[in-house]
Amino acid sequence: MIWNNMKRSKYGLGLLAGLLLVGATAVQAQDAVEGKKIFDANCASCHSIASDVVGPALKDVHKRRDAEWIKKFVKNSTEVIQSGDPVAKEVFEKYGKVQMTSFAGQLSDADIDNVIAYVKQESENPTPAGNAAEAGTGTQAAAAAPREVAFMELPVLVHVVIALSGVILLLIVATLIMLFRLFVPMLGDSIYDEDFRNSFAGRVLFLMRGDATVMTGKATDQIHSTHDFDGIQEYDNDLPPWWKYMFYVSIVFAVGYMVHFHVLRSGALQTEEYEMEMEQAALFAAKAESDPNAVTNYEALTDAAALESGKSVFMTNCAACHGQEGQGAVGPNLTDEYWLHGGDVNEIFKTIKFGVPAKGMVPWQGKLTKDQMLEVSSYILSLKGSNPANAKEPQGEKE
Repeated sequence: MIWNNMKRSKYGLGLLAGLLLVGATAVQAQDAVEGKKIFDANCASCHSIASDVVGPALKDVHKRRDAEWIKKFVKNSTEVIQSGDPVAKEVFEKYGKVQMTSFAGQLSDADIDNVIAYVKQESENPTPAGNAAEAGTGTQAAAAAPREVAFMELPVLVHVVIALSGVILLLIVATLIMLFRLFVPMLGDSIYDEDFRNSFAGRVLFLMRGDATVMTGKATDQIHSTHDFDGIQEYDNDLPPWWKYMFYVSIVFAVGYMVHFHVLRSGALQTEEYEMEMEQAALFAAKAESDPNAVTNYEALTDAAALESGKSVFMTNCAACHGQEGQGAVGPNLTDEYWLHGGDVNEIFKTIKFGVPAKGMVPWQGKLTKDQMLEVSSYILSLKGSNPANAKEPQGEKE
């Protein structure tokens, strides 16, 4: 009887311990699940687990900072920075002095604990297969990218062709030198005759012998008879031949240019070239949706369902930086008439799609669909003139 009671007690204790373990695991899992919801709603627009976005990557942040520090920073990062905390100041400086939205009135300590649990879970997860595949694809792409080839790695045939070209060039030079050495002595002293020396062949010959008169001209050092001013005299020398040759060439070029562009009109002037290049650029841009210069002709959506969908996207992804009512926080006020990057629906669409990384605005292409970006662009336009409380001062140009 006593033995049976002891056995029941052991079994009861084992069952209780098992239930506690299962319960603890369930609570932890629930923390991570709730943390993911909070993270996606409030943090994902500026943070990622594995990579820097507007703010730093959060992988293993629970190992680098204690929970109390994280809670203080999440609730009021400005206060922590102004307190002189070296870690907070370093993060602030490193990431473009973009202050994190204060969540003191929105997230409780329990909410932040849940987010930490989610970050911890994601940090400990191995790299997903999809990411590994992407990494493999990236490696293959890097391997397929063109690389510089060393001269010794070129095919043997290329080496042979280069060597033969060098030999032929050397033979031509050697032949010219031999002919020069052969015929010049045959001319004797006649090469010094003034007529021969002034001829083209004579000038080239003496140029090869080191006389640069053909290019510089010959100074006569004769004083100009009528150019004597205050004791300053002028030599009556010709302009250097090289200068005159260039002047003659420029005259010929000017005549040809005028006939080609202004008489025959067979060439495009600068204005025409610019217009043609812009047309070509527009054609190329129209074919590539990933090009920020691609022309879009979207119209702002006005139906209630589209605006409600846009509002949902805004609250999930944009409110953390622009405020729940678009009044502006880290990002600019979206309810006034001033815009930093254009206030037309197509310009807002492009700003959302491609972002402005230099100012902390992340690109949303790949995260939001085209329809979602158009819906949230239309919703932002619907906020114009709503005049929310505590609106941020205007930024940009009035439209």
